Amino acid sequence: MTHDENNVFPPDPAPSSDSSRHVDPATRELLPAELPPLDRGHSVALENPQLPETSVTEDILVPWGWTDLVLFLILAVAGFILVSLLTGLGLAMSGVNVHRIQKSPHDINLLSIFIQVLVDLGLLAYLALQMRLRFHSPFWRTIGWRKPDTGRIPPGVFYFGLILSGFFLSMIVSLGSSLFPPKKNLPIETLFQDRYTTLLFMLVAVLLAPLVEETIFRGYIYPVVARSFGKGWGILATGTLFGLLHASQLWGGWSQIALLVFVGMVLTFARAVSRTVVASFVIHTSYNSVQVIGLLIATHGLRHLPGAP
Repeated sequence: MTHDENNVFPPDPAPSSDSSRHVDPATRELLPAELPPLDRGHSVALENPQLPETSVTEDILVPWGWTDLVLFLILAVAGFILVSLLTGLGLAMSGVNVHRIQKSPHDINLLSIFIQVLVDLGLLAYLALQMRLRFHSPFWRTIGWRKPDTGRIPPGVFYFGLILSGFFLSMIVSLGSSLFPPKKNLPIETLFQDRYTTLLFMLVAVLLAPLVEETIFRGYIYPVVARSFGKGWGILATGTLFGLLHASQLWGGWSQIALLVFVGMVLTFARAVSRTVVASFVIHTSYNSVQVIGLLIATHGLRHLPGAP
């Protein structure tokens, strides 16, 4: 029917080539022809979306890896041998009777402590140079020495809790050692033959050992293991390595070695939870300090040493 002036109804609209304009946009479904082209790779990505990794935290995202750990181990062993040889050579060149030193337990103990201190300082220097020259990063923060995030806990309360944790950890180890005493004298007791060597050993145990061991184990080793296998395995592996490091001093006291493995796991757990080496360092220093105080009390001020002839 054609439209004329006497027709009151408007003419029917002409059909449009775009039929989608007559479909309510609120209810119509997207036609298959209007879907953007997808290749097979995109469809797989949509079906299996990759979620961000949430278990890897910033404190274990370190720039070094397993190759660096192996090289560090080789360097530590080679460094100990080299420092020992150079020390013996230096003593021989200075006219010291090396054979007399070898027959003196006192001199051997002093020399072993001296060599260990040199090796520890050398390893710290190597790590500092690696952070600065290779990774171009600040040493202490990169290797895990960050300011603890205490949240709503006052910093003083937080640090006091860490010190108290070291105290109770020392009490647990002392109780376990008394319940399962070694069946023979331990090699570490040879260090307690005179007051001077014992005092030097105690100073190193409190002032240097926690710094070096926490930097190496909880700062350098733990992040690589935790990043590769998870924090749980990182705690177990790092704690076990820490205990085995002291096995030569406690050889024959298997319960004492197991207790030190437990100590290493507790320290690593504190590092993992707090995300800073500072926490494990404070606990470690507190633990060693309590052990030293206990030795002072047991020996009546180093007057009755257990290893004295």
